[in-house]
Parts: sequence; C-alpha cells; structure tokens
Amino acid sequence: MKRYLSICLAFFLASMSFAGEALAQTSPDAVVKNAVEGTVNAMKADPQARGGDMAKITQLVETRFLPATDFQRTTRIAVGKAWASATPDQQKQLYDQFQTLLVRTYAASLAQLRDQDVKFKFDAPSIDASAKDAVVESHVVSTGGDNPVRYRLEKTPQGWKIYDIDMMGAWLIQVYQQQFAGQLQKGGVDGLIKFLSEHNARSAG
Repeated sequence: MKRYLSICLAFFLASMSFAGEALAQTSPDAVVKNAVEGTVNAMKADPQARGGDMAKITQLVETRFLPATDFQRTTRIAVGKAWASATPDQQKQLYDQFQTLLVRTYAASLAQLRDQDVKFKFDAPSIDASAKDAVVESHVVSTGGDNPVRYRLEKTPQGWKIYDIDMMGAWLIQVYQQQFAGQLQKGGVDGLIKFLSEHNARSAG
C-alpha cells in the first residue's frame, strides 16, 4: 500500500512539474523567447543563412517565427475601417501581401545578427491571469550595444500571439497605418493591394 501511495505521489508531482513547464511555455515572454531565439539559432546554424542568403533567412522566419504571430490581426488594425468594407478576396490579398512585407522586414532586421555574438533578454510583463494583451520588453545585446525591441501580444484560443513589434522606437502598426491611409485615400482597397504587391515585387528582386 505504501509503495502504491509513493508511486501515486511521484506521478502527481511529475504531473505538477509538467503542468508548470507547460504554463511557462504559454506565457507572453516565453512565446517571444522561443520564437526569437529559435529563429536566430536556426539562422546561425544554417550555412546559407549565416552567409547572408536573404531567401534562406526569410524562410527560417516563416517556419520559426511566423507560427507565433497573428499578422491577420495586424493587417486588420493597420488597414482600419476599410477592412470591413473589403471583400473576402480583397482581405485575403491584403493579408497575404502585408504578411510578406512584415516577414521580409523582420528577416532583414535579424540578418544583421547572423555573424554577431548576440544575447537576448526577455522581461516578463506584469499582468494578471485575465489579461488579454501584453507587451514583452526584450533586449538584443551584441557588439553594437543594447538594442531594445518590444513585442505586443494578444491572448487567443491558440495561446499568446505576437501582432505588433517596436524595433526602432515606433510600433509597426502605427507606421503602416499612416502609409495605408494615404494609399486608401488615393486608390481604395485595390490601390492599397497594388501598392503592397508592387513593393513586395521590388524587394524580391
């Protein structure tokens, strides 16, 4: 009987430990840490990426970082009121083109770290259990100094998801809201889709 109770107790403690680890993995700072460090480590381990191959670096961002994001929410906020009036096909084109732009922008930023001895620090946000939005402060410490990068996340049914990034003192959504407003005023939703498509075509070349 004692042996049975000991086994049950060991199983219970192991289960609690596993639950604690799972909970830690779902915290906002853990999501950001896994996404960022996972992408950078993969980039440094890949000869093509380490050599500056932007296509490879972009691919790593798509496979390692993108799953931790909700760039559809990013698109909806950046496009603003025009999103609701866009057709489902227009919404898909806006999302696809804007996500391509965001991925390439982030890949270009990470590419600067490929041959540097870099360390990351991620600060856990002070939030309660009911919080639906959080900002994770991070620091990229390299030979170039200490560069702060902030990530804004939303709590979704699939866990915490990144939907905005502050890389140079300005949140990406705010930057693109201003650009998109001008394009929407000139050419409507189709004009914005054309603007994004042409921008992505140029950056791909």
